[in-house]
Amino acid sequence: MGNINLPLILTIGVFFTGLVWLFDALVLAGPRKQKTAAAKAQFDGKELGDEGSDTRKLYQRAVDEASREPTLVEYSKSFFPVLLVVFVLRSFVAEPFQIPSGSMEPTLDIGDFILVNKYTYGIRLPVINKKVIPINEPERGDVMVFFPPHLPDTYYIKRVIGLPGDTIEYTDHQLTVNGEPVPENLQAVLPPQRPQFRLVEETLGEHTYTSRKYLRPGQYSRRGSWTVPEGHYFMMGDNRDNSFDSRGWDDPFVPEDHIVGKAVAVWMHWDSLFSLPSFDRAGAIN
Repeated sequence: MGNINLPLILTIGVFFTGLVWLFDALVLAGPRKQKTAAAKAQFDGKELGDEGSDTRKLYQRAVDEASREPTLVEYSKSFFPVLLVVFVLRSFVAEPFQIPSGSMEPTLDIGDFILVNKYTYGIRLPVINKKVIPINEPERGDVMVFFPPHLPDTYYIKRVIGLPGDTIEYTDHQLTVNGEPVPENLQAVLPPQRPQFRLVEETLGEHTYTSRKYLRPGQYSRRGSWTVPEGHYFMMGDNRDNSFDSRGWDDPFVPEDHIVGKAVAVWMHWDSLFSLPSFDRAGAIN
């Protein structure tokens, strides 16, 4: 889901513009006020006249010159409140993402814009992602955004399959958690003329969702058994044969401090720059 470190960029922007504003208030604003007062004093006792008079124009020019803020200060004061609001909302409330791959189909399509709840799994410090206020823990079946262990600067989105202590098995498209097969219900075999995959409704925890399972082994068809260590999670995509997930990573488990948030809703779909956005897929993520 991209590897630009937006939290770091936004944090730097907020601190830089805030420090410039503070430096101006503590150091630069005083002399500027003195210059402004001196400029006004030059016209004490003079008749300034109406708005169009030469004396009024000279007075206004002198005051404007004396009170003018440095360009950097002016821009910092303009940008700081905006950056601060975005920083707070994005770091502690919610953050938008766009789906770049088909690993979560059919739940999420390429081009879906999703909203990620940043506080569901606890309040975390920006950049270092350290949890400071615990709230809830991930549950089986949640769709979660995180940093995978092999790419700690890249956002991934998958479904939480295994919690700490769970034993996960995946054989012949059957998912098993702690020895219990995950219930599934066949929805369709598509396409009808030349069947290639099954759409299967699975129930994991409190979540019921649809996964795609190809009739022939796909690029990422894998089988195996894994036991999730404490403080870690096992992740899989709903597009089971075309999802590079915990089954294929050298280190298959996502550490707790790599969690970004819970994907809660699709709010827009936009295929490309030359297409029109659509809201037909808007809704909660199962």
